[in-house]
Amino acid sequence: MPARLQNPAGPLEDVAKAVNLLYKSAHSAGVDPAVLELVHLRASQINGCGPCVDSGARNMRKSGESDDRLFAVAVWRETPYFTDGERAALALSEYATRLADQADAVPDAIWDEAAKHFDERQLGAIVLWIATTNFFNRINVTTRQQAPQNWG
Repeated sequence: MPARLQNPAGPLEDVAKAVNLLYKSAHSAGVDPAVLELVHLRASQINGCGPCVDSGARNMRKSGESDDRLFAVAVWRETPYFTDGERAALALSEYATRLADQADAVPDAIWDEAAKHFDERQLGAIVLWIATTNFFNRINVTTRQQAPQNWG
């Protein structure tokens, strides 16, 4: 299926600057980069964003992530591979991505569990990164962006 736009943000000059600021902000709050990568991958899986799942998994592998953990992100509840903090972040990612699934989109129990593992600044960064991931997922899915075919 061909992409509807070759570069969705290309005609909009300030988009790259804004995205870079979001990235810098989310990654400068003291959250383990592996946690940010996990929430990115999980939200992208939920949203069916092929390019983001592909690049997210590849980036995680380059950062030394194990295949066991990479293959288990979609079923993280049923595996022993994730810490309690990572599990709390993954749950927050799922609820914050599926906002329309229930009246209380992100229940207090989900938030409170994440707050046990991350301080306010870190929580803000995780929420910002989940939102940024959803932003990219929506652009990529809407415009039918494809994962690069030359990756090996």
